[in-house]
Amino acid sequence: MHVIIAGNCEDSGQESVKRIRTETGNNKVEFIYLELASLQSVRQFVEHFKARNLPLHVLVNNAAVMLVPQRYTEDEFEEHFGVNYLGHFFLTHLLRDALRQSGSSDYSSRIVTLSSATHYIGEINLNDLQSRTSYSSHGAYAQSKLALVLFSYQLQQRLAAEGSHITSNVVDPGVVNTDLYKHTTWLFKLCKWLSSWLLFQTPSQGASTVIYAAVSPSLEGSGGFYLANGQKVKSADISYNEDLQRELWNQSCKLVGIREACDQAS
Repeated sequence: MHVIIAGNCEDSGQESVKRIRTETGNNKVEFIYLELASLQSVRQFVEHFKARNLPLHVLVNNAAVMLVPQRYTEDEFEEHFGVNYLGHFFLTHLLRDALRQSGSSDYSSRIVTLSSATHYIGEINLNDLQSRTSYSSHGAYAQSKLALVLFSYQLQQRLAAEGSHITSNVVDPGVVNTDLYKHTTWLFKLCKWLSSWLLFQTPSQGASTVIYAAVSPSLEGSGGFYLANGQKVKSADISYNEDLQRELWNQSCKLVGIREACDQAS
């Protein structure tokens, strides 16, 4: 199995590569730089990946910023929306042909997109997706997480309609003890430090449902699900609104410059 770790920190990425190689004995593990805050970086990553002529059986969309102050990516997207959502949207689009070629009627390729329970309180403002008129770090983060659920469901519909052997599911990994909380208040950080052993999952525990979505035989050929704690659960009611899914999809296509996908019927 060839594993590619994508990330915007070379040092930590290479450390992960070394650890995986040591623990598993699999030397087919490598790091490729990817900055989701830059559409150009996403394009370059895809070029580097395709140059290797490797199959792509599983794509895990797992990167995020949380509660950052109001700021924008180099493409002028609000950072939560740009990194958490649009970067993954664009990356998935550019890799769909590789996923198609790797999937078969016996073993579908899989797209696993990580969201969170925060999506339940998220709202999509189609008239101000970049939160320029009124910014709340909590609101922007929740919007990006809801957008990922809407995207995952709409993607599954489109994949099924075109007859692709690819599935799309969305995962809630739970509350995991990672560096994602570095922009929270000092009081929250203190509480996290005191209670993480009780309230937070370890990264390994948080990865369990992601692994389930990526390799479980019980999900073979099945997509369009929200998965938490290793099982299918109901996501927010608004996430099943197909009109909202399509409108967000269409606006996203225009934002990243892939109008041909925007014009595709669902």
